[in-house]
Amino acid sequence: MSGAVLRVGLISDTHGLLRPEALAFLRGCEHIIHAGDIGHVGILEELRTLAPLAPVRGNNDRGDWAQGLPETEFLEIGGVYVYVIHDLRELDIDPGSAGVSVVVSGHSHVPRIAEKNGVLYVNPGSSGPRRFKLPVAVGELILAGGSVSARIVELDLGK
Repeated sequence: MSGAVLRVGLISDTHGLLRPEALAFLRGCEHIIHAGDIGHVGILEELRTLAPLAPVRGNNDRGDWAQGLPETEFLEIGGVYVYVIHDLRELDIDPGSAGVSVVVSGHSHVPRIAEKNGVLYVNPGSSGPRRFKLPVAVGELILAGGSVSARIVELDLGK
């Protein structure tokens, strides 16, 4: 897949609300990562209709439906290694030493892209209920030829 361009959708902190604007953004992705605080199993079911889904359990994901969800996920997509965890403060590996190129997290509701020691850290923010004055956002990874870039998009909620 070295010549292919892959689009990986990033969503987090839906807290039971999967907005139509988020679904529209994720359509056409080859993969979707949900970085936790999902809210209920119906959100996972709906996202799985769009693309292969890699969800992790957030601190608010409780109940029988969430018990089978991993707390972390280690993925290889298009030759790029991605580590997914809900709360970045609980990161339990050294990403660079583990060969990870991207760490995707949620929890803070604050969208952020940062690079540290050759590792890209991406938090797509929250796409669920608005919290304080934080934006409602989603993100994406673009993988091409073994390289990766990230983008965060604030959803237009028709204010």
